[in-house]
Amino acid sequence: MKRGLLLYLLLIAVVVAAQTKRQLRVVPSRNRAFDDHWLFTKGNVPDAALPNYNDANWQKVDLPHDWSIENLPNQIPDTIIGPFDRHSSGSIFTGFTIGGTGWYRKKFITEKSAQHKMVTIYFDGVYMNSDVWLNGHHLGNHPYGYSPFYYELTPYLNPAGQENILAVRVRNEGRNARWYSGSGIYRHVWLTVTEPVHVAPWGIFVTTSPVSRNSANVQVRTSIENKQATRRNISLVTTLLSPDGKTISRSQRPLTLEANASETGEQIIPVTNPVLWSVETPRLYKTVTEIKEGNKTIDQVETLFGIRTLSFTAQNGFLLNGKRELLKGGCIHHDNGPLGAAAIDRAEERKIETLKKNGFNAVRLSHNPPSQQLLDICDRLGMLVIDEAFDVWEKAKMPQDYHQYFKEWWRRDLEAMFLRDRNHPSVIIWSIGNEIPERVDSLQVAKQLADKIHELDASRPITEALCGFWDHPAYKWDTTANAYALLDIGGYNYLWKLYEPDHQKFPNRIMVGTESHPKDALENWNMAEKHPYVLGDFVWTAVDYLGEASTGNASLDSTKKKKRLLRWPWFNAYCGDIDLIGNKKPQSYYRDVVWRSKPIAMAVHSPIPEGLVENISDWGWPDEYQSWTWPGAEGKSLQVRVFSRAPLVRLILNGKVIGEQKMADSSITAVFNVPYQSGTLKAVNIINGKETNAIEFKTTGAPKRIRLVADRTNINASRNDLSYVMVEVTDENGQLVPRTEIPIQFSISGAGEMAGVGNASPTEMASFQRPQRKTVNGKCLVIVQPSTKAGTITLKATANGLASAQVAINTK
Repeated sequence: MKRGLLLYLLLIAVVVAAQTKRQLRVVPSRNRAFDDHWLFTKGNVPDAALPNYNDANWQKVDLPHDWSIENLPNQIPDTIIGPFDRHSSGSIFTGFTIGGTGWYRKKFITEKSAQHKMVTIYFDGVYMNSDVWLNGHHLGNHPYGYSPFYYELTPYLNPAGQENILAVRVRNEGRNARWYSGSGIYRHVWLTVTEPVHVAPWGIFVTTSPVSRNSANVQVRTSIENKQATRRNISLVTTLLSPDGKTISRSQRPLTLEANASETGEQIIPVTNPVLWSVETPRLYKTVTEIKEGNKTIDQVETLFGIRTLSFTAQNGFLLNGKRELLKGGCIHHDNGPLGAAAIDRAEERKIETLKKNGFNAVRLSHNPPSQQLLDICDRLGMLVIDEAFDVWEKAKMPQDYHQYFKEWWRRDLEAMFLRDRNHPSVIIWSIGNEIPERVDSLQVAKQLADKIHELDASRPITEALCGFWDHPAYKWDTTANAYALLDIGGYNYLWKLYEPDHQKFPNRIMVGTESHPKDALENWNMAEKHPYVLGDFVWTAVDYLGEASTGNASLDSTKKKKRLLRWPWFNAYCGDIDLIGNKKPQSYYRDVVWRSKPIAMAVHSPIPEGLVENISDWGWPDEYQSWTWPGAEGKSLQVRVFSRAPLVRLILNGKVIGEQKMADSSITAVFNVPYQSGTLKAVNIINGKETNAIEFKTTGAPKRIRLVADRTNINASRNDLSYVMVEVTDENGQLVPRTEIPIQFSISGAGEMAGVGNASPTEMASFQRPQRKTVNGKCLVIVQPSTKAGTITLKATANGLASAQVAINTK
């Protein structure tokens, strides 16, 4: 009897599972990638919006596309080099790149399946001031270059089988950015086709509360639109899938939609023993939302989300799932080095992978909303996010920046950021602004922004990054108390010395270092470790970026002086822990020890000629290298710095002890002066009289070979995938030869092309598309982009006097 009952229950479970699986197979064609087969031209073309305009001579491009990174015409040495123009209106702020006006056009056929449907086009980001036309009808203008937007195409589509012309004008004009913005449709575009009754754009909001180790309630709010002139009776069905893809539960409820109206359906789905999303275990659940009429599914949307808890208090700090998590953070701009601002999926993924690999667990998206793909990747890889809305409000930082549009557009842009990003578990804090000049004068604006976010989302706190740069003579830092009172978390830019005194005045204020100098890494981190009211530290910056050129410069001068920004040929900010092509810079090795990720690190300063001194900007770093290869410096004294948390460090050269130093309580740095001789330099931690962890540098031989190291040799035959090939100069024994600058020539064949080439230099202006590059510190980079057909891509590298190399990349 028991056996028969068990078989019966098993049969029912199989039938239910089969029904659920069968129902989920019905996926209407909803979102379609709309990135390929665009035409582009730069310049003011008055008639380009007209359907019959002749665009036969325009450039063929795929999206994402950034024209500011492309070569300028009429190359003139020392004036116009690659994409750089010495007379650029953006100057050092945009890295001497050029904006202007650009036009895009795309032709597409109205399919029969789109008849009697709603057709919408979605842009994830266009920089900036875009206008869109369909078949000559103006759909709208969108000023902000970083917020997503969409237009309904249905009223202006030609009948099924006929061609449509979509035209987009982009105007990146004047001085409108403090960093490299890029130009054009630099993020993805989708075409959405739905029934008149459908889930509204960004219409699903998933929250999880309460949450414990044993249970969680998944609350799903679904906004549904009825674009028909008749009432509709539908069923809202939500299926919850576990991180391993298994069906957990289904919720169904009837809804009546009035004509030309919208309705929000709320459902609560319990979960037993939830798998919590965290930095270490970024597991994602999925809801499949269906709108059904009878047994027919008329719309379906999938939403990924995570189950986790957030808590922020001055007494306990930031708790993720009940456990304190110190924010090892970095600020990042949106560009992808040699690719410019183009938000190709793999480029966004590699950026976050690289930061994770180097110890970061959090990023601040400075100073604007990111691409949708970057947040998807942060969800999947376990990277915490401060999602930031604006760099300016009503007062300008640049004459033509967003301040011109703020009053009219801030609500729409803030809502667009929130509605798109609200389901991402990686987003833990919303930021309403960065270093706003009127941060104290315009409390009403700050309150409006804060109130709007609180109205939309009660589950996350709000911050704003404040600094002391624009303190008005009439008030002191204390007057920012009113500004901080509007925030859940106080953002401190370069103000770690105020943490303790401010805490005495405002004991319940939660603080976070929203920006800090690389040189102050230890001091900032000590505060975070010591005080729970300091959530962590976000260095400026985690990654080198285009624009704000020379922010992190260091130079040799005859006298000691405060560093200022340097001009042409600087195009790279050069203040990142990671360089422009993805490699660690000296400050990153120091940060490894600061964060206790590594027990010891070492750096050797380049020789300083007699009579000169090194001047370093506040965001800069000494001219150090992880190298003991210094030909020509034999017998000269070189400065060696050892970074360690051990009480004593020992330095050994070729087996002989050079010296030992005790570590001061306030420092993790020991400084040695060592006469250079080739061989092996070794630093060792001494704990309780015993040698423990060690690090060593070996002198390499002369450059002999090229080595190509692809991050992946098997990739997808998709324009959204890339292979990053690091080009290295090695000696006869395969050791990287540091500080070598050798021109390398490249050729590529097969099912792909070179999307970009580059090196880590902040001043070597050159084309990012030319098939050659000089190595810097022994390395340069080639970014390979596949075509859409499967095959093999072969990249070859040659240089005078070096053995050549090649690598094969397979696409499928």
